[in-house]
Amino acid sequence: MNTSLLLQNKTIVVVGAAGSIGQVIVRETLTAGANVVALDRNTGGLDALSQSAEAWDSRLRTSLVDMTDRASIEQALAHAEAEFGSVDGAVNTAYPRNANYGRHFFDVEFGDFCENTGLHMGGYFLFMQCCARYALAQQRPFSLVNLSSIYGSMAPRFDVYAGTAMTMPVEYAAIKAGLEHMTRYVNAYMKGRQSGFRANCVSPGGILAGQNETFLAQYGEHCLSKGMLDADDVTGAIVFLLSDFSRYLAGQNLIVDDGFSV
Repeated sequence: MNTSLLLQNKTIVVVGAAGSIGQVIVRETLTAGANVVALDRNTGGLDALSQSAEAWDSRLRTSLVDMTDRASIEQALAHAEAEFGSVDGAVNTAYPRNANYGRHFFDVEFGDFCENTGLHMGGYFLFMQCCARYALAQQRPFSLVNLSSIYGSMAPRFDVYAGTAMTMPVEYAAIKAGLEHMTRYVNAYMKGRQSGFRANCVSPGGILAGQNETFLAQYGEHCLSKGMLDADDVTGAIVFLLSDFSRYLAGQNLIVDDGFSV
């Protein structure tokens, strides 16, 4: 998708920018004309991102952030404003989890379930809260895009994991369903406050990341054409939600999954 100049003169903050999806989002928002502040807690990942995006050096900044720490988030927003004059939007694609994340349902311990949902959903809550407060203080439009998942709005298709060691973690389903409703909640809460703040979700289908052929074939049987997607198949929806073309979309969830959920 040609998104050239769709975000010209806007400053966008990307959380989880050193991740595989985050890196693509950073490049696509830069291509669309935005100034970008890439945030992550992975110093090495941010350094690699800076090197790979040198062509946009004048419009890209990187900074460490802990999205479970209010002061860290507020400092990141202040840094972005100091560098570029304002912050017009943000994308949160962070994926915090502990070492036991990803176990099969009967193997998940109560403590791990609570820690993973707390880290992930709690971090998204805190970042949304900080962005809403920032928009309220600035009294200017602000578009937040949260990365959810098809499994936030549908039950898992466990048949696609048959014959593999893979599963769909129960924490993930709870987190993404909660994130989508929390996004609607924040929009409802901010009504009438004249802040210009709005938040939406993008829910990708499966993203290619070296999965085995058995899984890919079984997943693809539920899709229209491509099956598992590349990260850049999802970025058009994200750029659209950050842009003025979507200025009246609030509390929505755009599903990008090649028909997997149909």
